[in-house]
Amino acid sequence: MKILVCETPFRFEYSEAPAPIRTEGNTLLKIKRIGICGTDLHAFEGTQPYFNYPRILGHELAAEIVETDATGFAKGDVVTIIPYFNCGHCIACRNGKPNCCASLNVCGVHSDGGMQEYFSVPSYSLIHGQGLSLDELALTEPLAIGAHGIRRADAKPGEFALIIGAGPIGIAAMEFAKIAGTRVIAMDINDKRLQFCKDKNIAGYLINPAVDDVLERLKEITNGDMPTLVIDATGNRKAINSALQYLAHGGRYVLIGLQREEIVLSHPEFHKREATLMSSRNATRQDFEFVIGCLKKKLIDPANYITHRVKFSEVKDEFAGWLKPVNGVIKAIVEME
Repeated sequence: MKILVCETPFRFEYSEAPAPIRTEGNTLLKIKRIGICGTDLHAFEGTQPYFNYPRILGHELAAEIVETDATGFAKGDVVTIIPYFNCGHCIACRNGKPNCCASLNVCGVHSDGGMQEYFSVPSYSLIHGQGLSLDELALTEPLAIGAHGIRRADAKPGEFALIIGAGPIGIAAMEFAKIAGTRVIAMDINDKRLQFCKDKNIAGYLINPAVDDVLERLKEITNGDMPTLVIDATGNRKAINSALQYLAHGGRYVLIGLQREEIVLSHPEFHKREATLMSSRNATRQDFEFVIGCLKKKLIDPANYITHRVKFSEVKDEFAGWLKPVNGVIKAIVEME
């Protein structure tokens, strides 16, 4: 079978490999769609934490079951997966948080992912397709990350939520904040992405910090109160370190974005707000099921996200272009031939 390997930063190579043989407790999949996310882009440019080369990328997957021993699943079923493979017995797993398992193995990051024709995964990771399209299933995982962040933030109806970063994860967080009844403020330095949020009615308010006075705009929008919820979805160190100033007293600051270096916050500013700082890592089965329910109810239209679509054989040549803001990528989808 054909595989695509990220050999080093900025270098992909296609090669041939034997198809995996299914073992007990695992399911063999034929990959149909692969979504490209920030994790993949950061891995390609060499800025992804928890990462080693060479690596087969790809964890936003839609696939067809070739062979399985999973109860309730059969050959030919169309599925997606929870790509965060967990140990099942550490303290996080025992407490219902397999998304931050002490020995978490995220396919496409810690181990090889789905940029290959056939892929073997733990059977416990399977998620029924429930009649959704291949594109919808490939987008379930990034949507689940946004849903998890909003659930973790305990977003409340009527409150103002500033979501920094209008990439796929940030937009997903906006979608679920809106579903929760939150008044969404989108902030990004990319006017095309802000316009996307406006055109798709995802955010009620837009701020570009490159041209706007952010503090004044936030005071204007919130009638001087400031947002009680601030979410970073940029993974940008400067953005993360500076966002505390945007938070209301008594508010919550949630980091969905991830970067390699230290977080530096003003302790007096943090303390006087009695602020809550949280990280939000990956997602749980509960989040995946919630997302699928929202997709089935048409509360979210994944087609809005897909701006680029390529065949598997074209990924090597096209991938670098997805890093360039001028190309306007929200979500690229890879179709397996």
